[in-house]
Amino acid sequence: MTIRIKNPDKQAFEEAHEGTVRKLAPECMVLLRNDGTLPLKDPRSIALYGNGARQTIKGGTGSGDVNVRHFVSVEEGLTRAGVAITTTAWLDAYDQVVDQTKRSFYTGIRAEAEKAGINPILATMGKSPLEPDYDIPLEPEGQGGEADVAVYVLARNSGEGSDRRPVRGDIKLTESELRDITALNEEYDKFVLVLNVGGVVDLSELDQVKTILLLGQLGTATGDACADVLLGRSYPSGKLTTTWAPIEDYPSTEGFGDPNNTEYKEGVFVGYRYFDSAGLSPSYPFGYGLGYTSFTVEPAGFSLEGDQVTVEAVVTNTGEALGKDVVQVYLSAPQGSRGIAKPYQTLVDFAKSGELRPGESQTLRISFGLASLASYDQEESAYVVEAGSYLVRMGDSSRSTHVAGVLTVDSDFITEQLHSIGGDCGFEDSVPAGQPIGYPQEEAEIAAAPVVAVPAGAIQPARVEYQAEPQELSAVEPFSWKEVVAGKRSVDAFVASLTEEELTYLCIGSFKESGDLMEVTGNASSTVAGAAGETTHKLEDRDLPVLVMSDGPAGLRLSQKYYLDQEGKAVSLMPSMAGDITYMFTPEERETVLSGGAKSPESTLTYYQYCTAIPIGTELAQAWNDDLVADCGDLVGDEMESYGVHLWLAPAMNIHRSPLCGRDFEYYSEDPLVAGRTAVAITNGVHRHPGCATTIKHFAANNQETNRYFQNNKISERALREIYLKGFEICVKLSHPRTVMTSYNLVNGEHTCNRRDLVTEALRDEWGFDGFVMTDWLVTGGMGPKGDQWPCASAAGDIKAGNDVTMPGIPSDKKDILDALADPQHPYALTKADLQLSAKRVLSMILELTEAAQG
Repeated sequence: MTIRIKNPDKQAFEEAHEGTVRKLAPECMVLLRNDGTLPLKDPRSIALYGNGARQTIKGGTGSGDVNVRHFVSVEEGLTRAGVAITTTAWLDAYDQVVDQTKRSFYTGIRAEAEKAGINPILATMGKSPLEPDYDIPLEPEGQGGEADVAVYVLARNSGEGSDRRPVRGDIKLTESELRDITALNEEYDKFVLVLNVGGVVDLSELDQVKTILLLGQLGTATGDACADVLLGRSYPSGKLTTTWAPIEDYPSTEGFGDPNNTEYKEGVFVGYRYFDSAGLSPSYPFGYGLGYTSFTVEPAGFSLEGDQVTVEAVVTNTGEALGKDVVQVYLSAPQGSRGIAKPYQTLVDFAKSGELRPGESQTLRISFGLASLASYDQEESAYVVEAGSYLVRMGDSSRSTHVAGVLTVDSDFITEQLHSIGGDCGFEDSVPAGQPIGYPQEEAEIAAAPVVAVPAGAIQPARVEYQAEPQELSAVEPFSWKEVVAGKRSVDAFVASLTEEELTYLCIGSFKESGDLMEVTGNASSTVAGAAGETTHKLEDRDLPVLVMSDGPAGLRLSQKYYLDQEGKAVSLMPSMAGDITYMFTPEERETVLSGGAKSPESTLTYYQYCTAIPIGTELAQAWNDDLVADCGDLVGDEMESYGVHLWLAPAMNIHRSPLCGRDFEYYSEDPLVAGRTAVAITNGVHRHPGCATTIKHFAANNQETNRYFQNNKISERALREIYLKGFEICVKLSHPRTVMTSYNLVNGEHTCNRRDLVTEALRDEWGFDGFVMTDWLVTGGMGPKGDQWPCASAAGDIKAGNDVTMPGIPSDKKDILDALADPQHPYALTKADLQLSAKRVLSMILELTEAAQG
């Protein structure tokens, strides 16, 4: 039951949710360096500097933003903790620099957009200025800035629609930042660099800085959580889920940002798989993170039962403070006779310890299936375990692993026989040059490790039954949806009662005749103000309810204020997306934009729906804690239940292929196991609330924002299956998400939403997904310039592929589907049976979620 909040004051659930985020946030922070400065011992004052000190970033921009009532900056958090800030004059001066920079940047974009005849709001999506250089003295006149300790908060923002840049002011530090950080590090005995970033920054010029805390972007409670950790009231226990290195060292940097075609020539050698295999030393390895204490991780057992390998590890706190550690288990596969190049090691499982006191130990049992030994053989279209010795490694980062056991396999065997998918990329994947990493005692460890032979038949090969073409349902007379709810008639019968036009409406979202893209972008729901979209209203005369969809993944993005019109529809009184783009407007225009262009009639009530921003995706994954992530999902599910949202358009779980991707902050990791496990946890948390479900996205290989509607990713089938699809597979099999969102990009020459091999054969037939699939918004129309080489996706192609709903639903989508039904020569010619099948999946989900929500 939707709650209508009439009181603008802070609600009890808001306080509770903010408290939850504050409590869990320290587990998401990663301590990169510490010379003993942290935790700070009761500082009376702090000299606080940096672009993230007062203008702290809670999370990235675009549809992943959350319209919060308030979030806590680092300056505010420290002040609330009782620390005096001695540098307010510096912060005031910096505010002026930022204001001038943003105003110049966004008014410039507006002028260019208007000259080109483009909507200025669409033109600014995802764009932000580089961090400016500035000339502000560290000790402004009249303010000494003396303090017990200095803290510099370095911030970087990014967002949907635009990629990051390998230049100063983005990936690299500005000259001003380098100058001031270096000076503060030399001047103060105690200096802390805090990183308020959503992704990698190049720290290679800061070797002299001895204390660095990766705060990240933690949502509503960012500043309070930062103060808790800096002052030792809590402790960081996060680990990196992405390798940090200079941008030039990533193989994905070459060719990144090409507007038409990106070749994923590195294949499966992404992130640590590449750095470890090439023998390169990153700035900070995958899985790395310090704490306020120290740990040892020792092997204590190694066994095989059935198809499960179990490693036991004893974790001991050897320091003088409380802490938690993460044990990571990796597998090194042999280079077999088939020519399938293997990474030095691949993560196969992990577990986080509980809170350990100094001297306390805990034994963790970590298990993984024998299927983890398999690599994909493109020649046989099968996952194959090759003969040889498999080294099982254990440690608390990818560069601290040691051999815990050896699995031996006598002969090759297949674990899963599949169809070939994804098309032809046109090249052979490269293999890293150089020698893989190693360490002096490695050979001795291998010789001394326990050895377990994998018996023949330990895992039975799986074979997939791929579905046949659907059969048309015979027509029946129309009847009310209420008869289906009452159990008197079936969903199939309701589908059979629908005309081709009615079936089409079910497959094109909340269809509107309007050609105004702004009307259907990010705020298309008339049921919940500010929600991104919903299913069709065209069957209301048959009593069919709608499913409401809200953006994510850092919380719900809804309008904070709204009213109900005479028809009972929610009308937003604030924009769903605004932020820095309002710098392009005059004061009068800004007032109109911030009011959402609507004004509540005097006779109506104003309602309020404030949401909580949780940590961004990367930060959640850095906790390596399934229970913590599930609690965040539970928090979001609670707000979904309260405000009447059925589908959260999250989690976003694409791979950190390159730090240059502007949307990496929404995504979890460079590793598909971490991405999949994190998505499983947050989905399970949302599912604690009846009628609430997730929409895992963006399926698949959405790893670049540049020209995102028309960008073709050339990827080998092996890389597609082992890296870019694997996280989705894990989430589907372990947490039963109810919907999936396809991505904007193409894979090997065809849009993902039009690829039947991805949407039906892999997702449904191989993994068992039984919900419905929707597109990302306007993939068939595009909000930006048309591509140089590739066309828009087709709404008819969506249906043919098994992508059931084209969102948000525009007139050209309806025409395309009806044309495909009438014309056998259409590139994606459809039968009524095709349309019925997609409509049935949508209706089944409407029944499942609306009935569950009503108890």
